Amino acid sequence: MIQGSRTWVFPGKPVIEAAGVVGGPFEAKGYLARDFDQLFDDIWLGESSFENAQKKLMEEASWTAMAKATKNPEDIQFVLAGDLINQMTATNFACRSLGIPYLGLFGACSTSMEGLALSALLIEHQEADYVLTGSASHNAAVEKQFRYPTEYGAQKPPTAQWTATAAGAAVIGRGENGPAVSAATIGKVIDRGLTDPYNMGAAMAPAAADTIEAHFTDLNRDPSYYDYIITGDLGRIGLPIMKELLRQRGINVTDEQCLDCGVMLYKEEQNVQAGASGSGCSASVVYGTILNRMKRGEITRVLVVATGALLSPLSSRQNESIPCIAHAAAIEQKGGKLP
Repeated sequence: MIQGSRTWVFPGKPVIEAAGVVGGPFEAKGYLARDFDQLFDDIWLGESSFENAQKKLMEEASWTAMAKATKNPEDIQFVLAGDLINQMTATNFACRSLGIPYLGLFGACSTSMEGLALSALLIEHQEADYVLTGSASHNAAVEKQFRYPTEYGAQKPPTAQWTATAAGAAVIGRGENGPAVSAATIGKVIDRGLTDPYNMGAAMAPAAADTIEAHFTDLNRDPSYYDYIITGDLGRIGLPIMKELLRQRGINVTDEQCLDCGVMLYKEEQNVQAGASGSGCSASVVYGTILNRMKRGEITRVLVVATGALLSPLSSRQNESIPCIAHAAAIEQKGGKLP
């Protein structure tokens, strides 16, 4: 199972049986709108607070994933999920309504692949038949905790990113066909001393490069093994930094091969500065667009590297630097194409 220093290999290749992806009105205007199962036209989602709206995003994504997998909550042994805000209350409250045994995860925006890696580990070792995993974020809920309330209208620098109002959830099992998790590399906490909460891409890029290097070293692979290397939310600032760091280490990735969920989600005219962010960003793009492209036979193998900035409002006020982490999951087509 363990290969090299920190990579799990899954010979059984646990399958992503089905996924649910939901978003808000801003995501409906983006490049990837057609890959969402549901798009709300109201940022409040009919709820009384933005935090409750984020809870609803997670609930809707989870119920959609289970419905598409033709599973009920009693068929699922565990939920592995988390988010960014206030002791993960949005995910906690969502799991209250799901009624499934729950393991809460905090990896900031790396939570999507942290959850997928751990879910695959449980399935591979037959500790569960089905696991539900995912993450959600809401622009207004996250921005007011980590930066300024959107109503304040604070001007943002070009390095800033826009928290996605989105959620992605997936049911992991032991299917014969479909996108499967073949390996996962667990990240280390990397801190290069950056302190600017409006430049998360630059802060997270070294963690992404470190995990990718470990993945290739542990498995004795090079970038040509994958169709794409997809980062979570480095954005337009962090992605070039990561590529340069990898090339300095002798890992020759191409510009065409490296994609970023934060760059993919929105159109340039939406004025999101350096791109999208939030724990729902990679979850929605991977469980939506990337899986759909695998279903159409356009992609066979991808390495998804979700990145997270492990700061808090308190640590920022205390002038602490920003520790970051990245977790990677290799997703490959197993058997034939998806039905």
